[in-house]
Amino acid sequence: MNYTEAVNYIEEIPKFTTKNPPEHTRELLRRMGDPHKRLKIIHVAGTNGKGSVCSYLNSMLLMGGCSCGLFTSPHLIKINERYMINQEMVDDALFLEAFAETKKVVDGFIADGSVHPSYFEMLFLMGMYIFKKKHTEYVILETGLGGRLDATNVVEKPLACIITSISRDHTEYLGETISEIAGEKAGIIKPEVPVIYDGHSKEASEVIAGQAGASCSPSYELKPDMYTVKTQTKAGITFDFQYENETVQLQIPYIARYQMMNAALAYFTMRNLEPVHHIPKNVLAEGIAAARWPGRMETVLPGVIIDGAHNEDGVAEFVKTVRSFQNSHKITILFSAVHDKRYKDMIQEIEAGIRPEQVITTCIGGSRGVPAEELAQLFLESGCHRVMSEPDVGHAFEAAYREKGDGMLFCVGSLYLAGELKNYLGSRAGY
Repeated sequence: MNYTEAVNYIEEIPKFTTKNPPEHTRELLRRMGDPHKRLKIIHVAGTNGKGSVCSYLNSMLLMGGCSCGLFTSPHLIKINERYMINQEMVDDALFLEAFAETKKVVDGFIADGSVHPSYFEMLFLMGMYIFKKKHTEYVILETGLGGRLDATNVVEKPLACIITSISRDHTEYLGETISEIAGEKAGIIKPEVPVIYDGHSKEASEVIAGQAGASCSPSYELKPDMYTVKTQTKAGITFDFQYENETVQLQIPYIARYQMMNAALAYFTMRNLEPVHHIPKNVLAEGIAAARWPGRMETVLPGVIIDGAHNEDGVAEFVKTVRSFQNSHKITILFSAVHDKRYKDMIQEIEAGIRPEQVITTCIGGSRGVPAEELAQLFLESGCHRVMSEPDVGHAFEAAYREKGDGMLFCVGSLYLAGELKNYLGSRAGY
């Protein structure tokens, strides 16, 4: 089987099915030689901000001279993106090797009467093979949809558990209330392992603190009043982060203020783990400043920002960020969404909060994309007077870019849109 055939095989595994129980994943790992037990793992769960926190952690470890693997999802362009080693995406040869070796184990497991691993479970198993094969010292491990029943939750003794902001998303799998969703996310907490979590939501914090207490795990709640903005420009934000009896100034290469919490979660975790990695505080700060995370408030061209916000809380934070530039810049929006998100609410929030000069809607590929015309009609019904629909993502971007002029263009609504735009821009003249 070649690389393309391997990717096609994986993509044909249903992505949204009932999860296999943790015992299923543990047995497969046991048959693979328990590769995860040889790794120093930091486990990250949450609704929004997981990828950014992982990126900050990865950047700090690399700045400190450590070997680090990064397992995240989803990918924007190529499935190999889910496996980064020392900031480099794994090559096709290693991906194929990991697939072949994992599939051998899976085939034997099925022959013994068990069932095939899920899409995410298969990718996780391959990741553990890859990181063991490349002798990475640390692995930053991002959960999939939840936490408690997530394939990654078979890790028994991570160095630390981080829980980012909790909001209503994937309610069909995780529950309808913040408390229910927080309970699923808090399922990654392990006995006596430190827990660092976003304290924006009182409901979520109570659940996380309760679970940490029941597990005898040291817990650290980070709150918005622990950081103060010093400067904010189109190049990023500088802020003071106050924790325990210390204050540190951190610089992040993002324009969104919510990234201060994500950076603080990652930085505090690394300070907590200083006896393990021995990286000085100034080097950690340099790592924070050097972090990059594609598709998350990413400036891809002058005045052009791609953001993967795709749920209500993500869009609410997106609106806050855009509003901080609205007085000095004309705002153009390029928008798309998928059927299983609350895109009507997202559109209403964008229109009410920003009142953009122009909106261009488009449709991402695949069966989950909402037609551009339907999205355009919703913007019109929400009060936007200048709306254009263009089904082709590339043509839509060019139309939006022309409309931008000397203002700012924000592309938002779906990580799939972010991926398609990144792919398009990769072949675009002048990028």
